[in-house]
Amino acid sequence: MFVSDFRKEFYEVVQSQRVLLFVASDVDALCACKILQALFQCDHVQYTLVPVSGWQELETSFLEHKEQFRYFILINCGANVDLLDILQPDEDTIFFVCDTHRPVSVINVYNNTQIKLLIKQDDDLEVPAYEDIFRDEEEDEEHSGNDSDGSEPSEKRTRLEEEIVEETMRRRQRREWEARRRDILFDYEQYEYHGTSSAMVMFELAWMLSKDLNDMLWWAIVGLTDQWVQDKITQMKYVTDVGVLQRHVSRHNHRNEDEENTLSVDCTRISFEYDLRLALYQHWSLHDSLCNTSYTAARFKLWSVHGQKRLQEFLADMGLPLKQVKQKFQAMDISLKENLREMIEESANKFGMKDMRVQTFSIHFGFKHKFLASDVVFATMSLMESPERDGSGTDHFIQALDSLSRSNLDKLYHGLELAKKQLRATQQTIASCLCTNLVISQGPFLYCSLMEGTPDVVLFSRPASLSLLSKHLLKSFVCSTKNRRCKLLPLVMAAPLSVEHGTVTVVGIPPETDSSDRKNFFGRAFEKAAESTSSRMLHNHFDLSVIELKAEDRSKFLDALISLLS
Repeated sequence: MFVSDFRKEFYEVVQSQRVLLFVASDVDALCACKILQALFQCDHVQYTLVPVSGWQELETSFLEHKEQFRYFILINCGANVDLLDILQPDEDTIFFVCDTHRPVSVINVYNNTQIKLLIKQDDDLEVPAYEDIFRDEEEDEEHSGNDSDGSEPSEKRTRLEEEIVEETMRRRQRREWEARRRDILFDYEQYEYHGTSSAMVMFELAWMLSKDLNDMLWWAIVGLTDQWVQDKITQMKYVTDVGVLQRHVSRHNHRNEDEENTLSVDCTRISFEYDLRLALYQHWSLHDSLCNTSYTAARFKLWSVHGQKRLQEFLADMGLPLKQVKQKFQAMDISLKENLREMIEESANKFGMKDMRVQTFSIHFGFKHKFLASDVVFATMSLMESPERDGSGTDHFIQALDSLSRSNLDKLYHGLELAKKQLRATQQTIASCLCTNLVISQGPFLYCSLMEGTPDVVLFSRPASLSLLSKHLLKSFVCSTKNRRCKLLPLVMAAPLSVEHGTVTVVGIPPETDSSDRKNFFGRAFEKAAESTSSRMLHNHFDLSVIELKAEDRSKFLDALISLLS
């Protein structure tokens, strides 16, 4: 059931208990977890934190800990499936689920005892009515005949005939209701999409409790920016949520003119910015950032010689010397940096890039350290999905979690370096896919497969990195192709996961159009295609549109997907 009063029905319930936190491996979940940890520290709540990267880990961790805990909090996992069916908990176990995945499973919505959903109901949830989905069995049983022995045979016969007619009518009505139920559930569960950021939901809880701090506000901003960077929400939703957070930023970071209340120069300051849509440009050179940001690389078509020429023309149009553009941003002449945003925006408009600037936030730690929200998202994501073999997934998770604290800036800078490597590899892979025509039209969708041995292929074996690569590849393909039909197609992409087990990761990406509502139909389609061909598939990831598949089953799986979507 949906929790209407987070303070009474959630926080005050867990405040006096020992709780277990299951946190999914994505940046928004990490930020929500940081806010909750800060609240728990304020109130001395005992908790255990367990990172989970998929359903298998969630199940094994739950089995391991279910004897010691009664209250479980799930962040960014668990809302879109029947949780009780998967975990088989005891009857007194209670789950609090804060998850952005939609649609929310109807069984979770109408379970009033064990499942408590920490989900904002002003999101367009469109949950079907209870009576359309569930029907009491008692209704059907109470009509079974009760014959009285003393009645005449003719009366008995008429009553029997009436009962047969009644029974037939009841069966027909039940069949009609079941058919209608199937249709309603199909319409409701057909598309997968994302709701309000979990970090924002947790920040609102902190605000309700009057315990919100600037650090928590920053984590909420990073959580929202993660959704925008990964294309999980529409531009409209992003702008609306930025507006909500902007009011909190003004409240926390206003600087009064009188001397007593001014903020110290070396403390944390968050400010609203209308900044450039260039990845990590303040920690890189402007040239590298232009070349490795998917928005500019796709618009200039930088994988071609003509595209490289256009980039040179763009820089010439701004009047920036190459020497300045190719050195670190911090070392550029101050006179050039002052009007840089306006210069870039003006030239970008001439080159058909109308959305070169975007609403975002930045944070200053004293004089020296300034980060945009998107910088932190890229750094944290790279730390978490790092292919380095020196640690387990949990170590990477803890490192990523630590990098969000201002006391661990060295980890954040390490994350930025990994992010640069990841962005370079992404653009190089896109260039090689487009130049060697690896993106093929399969009829109802485009298909691209990365082969074992491709440079940097190990960087894309993790779901979030592969999804981001696929989204950027689709954007670049839409900019490069002249075929109008192909511009409107979704993309299915496969990358090797484990050579030993012979498995590949497959992701499905919805079509890239300006009016796209970011709804993804591949989750259900993958399920049906695997079912009809008995392909060995594992739906382990919390996003239903990401699956693991046996490499030898790939061709029959794709054939089934083509016939299903045609």
